[in-house]
Amino acid sequence: MHKARKPMMFNLLAGAVLAAVSGMSQPAFAWPEKPITMIIPFSAGGGTDATGRMLAALMEKELGTPVNVVNRPGGNGLVGHSAIAAAAPDGYTIGVATTESMSYKPTGLSQFRPTTDFSAIAVYNTDPTSVVVPADAKYKSLAELLEAIKSGEQVRVSTGGAFGGSYQIAFGLLLKDRGVDPMKPTYVSSQGSAPGLQEMVAGGVDVTLTTLAEAASLIQAGKVRPLAVIGDKRNPGYPDVPSTAEAVGATELKFSSWRGVMAPAGLPQEVADRLRAVVKQGAVSREFKEFMGNRGFGVAWIEGEDLKSFLVTSEKEMATGLKEIGLAK
Repeated sequence: MHKARKPMMFNLLAGAVLAAVSGMSQPAFAWPEKPITMIIPFSAGGGTDATGRMLAALMEKELGTPVNVVNRPGGNGLVGHSAIAAAAPDGYTIGVATTESMSYKPTGLSQFRPTTDFSAIAVYNTDPTSVVVPADAKYKSLAELLEAIKSGEQVRVSTGGAFGGSYQIAFGLLLKDRGVDPMKPTYVSSQGSAPGLQEMVAGGVDVTLTTLAEAASLIQAGKVRPLAVIGDKRNPGYPDVPSTAEAVGATELKFSSWRGVMAPAGLPQEVADRLRAVVKQGAVSREFKEFMGNRGFGVAWIEGEDLKSFLVTSEKEMATGLKEIGLAK
């Protein structure tokens, strides 16, 4: 009976050794093992919030782990962006970063720089700024609005965020291109596009700088009217809204805003790779594309070396834009 047991014992031992060797060849990696927090640097209801929440829901479905969205508005997004950067680099706190994160250092608000203070995962959205007025506004075209500003008429403009944000830069560059002092309007800051649009509907401001996607519900409700998209192309979702190239001949303006998923600097490579794969699966899904398309958001996917180049270029464009309109320190 002893002889009959030896082959069995040998097989058991061989199997255990093989399993151990196999386990050594595949490093242990278990992420996530607990809920993930996604920080949104702006108020609920805006484009960053809407797109971030949709992406979080798709990530949660793929991971089988809660992805809890937390809004941290304030300081033109500085509060939320700083919270992302200050978190532990373990993949359990991530966030949606925006173009505004490039403005803090040039304006002297903070030494924060997304090119060094984030582990960049991917950019999933780019959109041009749009100029929106109340449905009953006396300005029937962008040309009329610019002429009113140029003539010295008091025009209150919501920046769709804090003073010096990407929307204001795009509008300021448009004014400068048309020979108008970029600081001539009265700018009114807000906690994001949604509050800025609501303030305009309530009569607090005359113009809101935002994206067509963020103004979509109010456009459809007939409460606001877009005058133009700042850039050289129309938005396919709003074919009746002219570009500034068509409206006033401003052909060189292409300053767009972007949104992307970022994590704190120092994120382990295996976590970054897994996170990027999950974000990509959501961002390129039919469900996400339909969500973005139905609301007029632009869909993009930028990662890897392309993303590094994109962020460096964006940082330079932001610094140059702020300098040109007189807001750089």
